[in-house]
Amino acid sequence: MKDKKNSRRKPEWLKIKLPMGDLAVGVNQLIQKNELHTICTSGMCPNQGECWGCGTATFMIGGDICTRGCRFCNVKTGRPNLLDENEPDKVATSIKTLKVKHAVITSVDRDDLEDYGANHWAKTIKSIKDLNKEITMEVLIPDFNGELNLVDKIIEQNPEVISHNMETTRRLTPTIRSKATYNQSLKVLKHIAESGITAKSGIMLGLGETEEEILQVMDDLLEVGVKVMTIGQYLQPTKNNVEVEEYVSPEKFAEYKEIGLKKGFKVVESGPLVRSSYHAERHVIK
Repeated sequence: MKDKKNSRRKPEWLKIKLPMGDLAVGVNQLIQKNELHTICTSGMCPNQGECWGCGTATFMIGGDICTRGCRFCNVKTGRPNLLDENEPDKVATSIKTLKVKHAVITSVDRDDLEDYGANHWAKTIKSIKDLNKEITMEVLIPDFNGELNLVDKIIEQNPEVISHNMETTRRLTPTIRSKATYNQSLKVLKHIAESGITAKSGIMLGLGETEEEILQVMDDLLEVGVKVMTIGQYLQPTKNNVEVEEYVSPEKFAEYKEIGLKKGFKVVESGPLVRSSYHAERHVIK
């Protein structure tokens, strides 16, 4: 039987390096100047130092206030502001200024909007590609409440990778995610995969899931056509978020990577500090 007290004590391998260096400062200044948002800061991503140090960032569109309140997430929850109609051009220009070769775009949930933000998403992708001709792109989208015609608006813009995270296992979904359902997320991912665009998804470990449940998520994702999977450690961002049940060892993460590749994923990123956009440039499958 596991020692719960010891399994919850933060281990050495989870020490986070803060952003540093001229490039990191430049990214931060540009984001503030253009009144943009990144999941790097809003989501307290542990890879800020590595990504910003290389002059890259994951842009979060639609504002910084989410209409959902998932128990794992550090993004603010409440009533969002009106969409910034200039945001698509601001993001595109910032990406060009930073000379980003592979852009990652994500968003808050916008359940307050009739189209849940899908048209704003489409405009942003188009603006980025129009201004950055050689760029490749991953978009990490919400579920748009399962309305596949809205997912089609993203597919029509033809980003190289479309990602939608399962976040956790089927059993834990109702207690960890505020509105999204396990089956609905699978439906969205299946629709993406059937379009021919690379479908990607990810989960967090340490929320109380079992190994059997993790392997079942892998099988479920493969069944709907997902080619890229990320597996990372859940880190409790504030005392108001759900507690960590276990810190999974790097060796166990390596084991899950090996299992995932043997099962049939083209790419598996698995490690304590892995997040959705970690090494995202490697996930463009030709």
